[in-house]
Amino acid sequence: MLRTRNVRSRRRALLVGVCVFLVAPSSWAGGTIDPTYVKSLAAPGKTVLVVEYYDPAGKVLDRKGFASANGFAVDTPVDIAIDAKTRLHLYGLEPCAGDMVNQKEGFAGTCAAYAQQQLAILVKTAKVIFCRAFLTERDASLQDVTCFGYYHYPGSLDSVDNLEEQLVSLGALRLSKKPDGTPMRPDLLAAEETSRGGFGMWADPRVQKQ
Repeated sequence: MLRTRNVRSRRRALLVGVCVFLVAPSSWAGGTIDPTYVKSLAAPGKTVLVVEYYDPAGKVLDRKGFASANGFAVDTPVDIAIDAKTRLHLYGLEPCAGDMVNQKEGFAGTCAAYAQQQLAILVKTAKVIFCRAFLTERDASLQDVTCFGYYHYPGSLDSVDNLEEQLVSLGALRLSKKPDGTPMRPDLLAAEETSRGGFGMWADPRVQKQ
């Protein structure tokens, strides 16, 4: 058991070390994100989900694709279910603890329920969910990933957005911290700083004190 935990810890440490490179706005482990490519994955009447698997040098080594007429389910505030056996985990994020109230949005309930609600909206409305992970995640039942959603509403919206950045900016999720107190996703510090102005969970003074 200890050996298993150590292996998992080393794998997560690698992810932490390269995660900023993975999710930086303009640079990615596999090169610059190409919105045109992500949009090209869309299929009429279906939600498409694609996961690309990389080595630490940024080379794509494998790719898996899925399509669903009913969309993909959200199991937790940070997990997207591909099927009964596999979930994608938005790495380095967490909901606040306990309950929260956001009067502007008319929400009162648990932090987890609010976060899961917001993730479900992003997943349900996306035409394409495009995720990246390290090859070590490929066969895991719970895979650490970073994901994008392609959103298209004729005449008003046509964009490819990072799911984690959106959720943190909305105040639906916050950055998890390492044992030394530093954030696991320093690439999203600016997004959290914005949301702390009173968005989502941060509208509740109790959360501000956590």
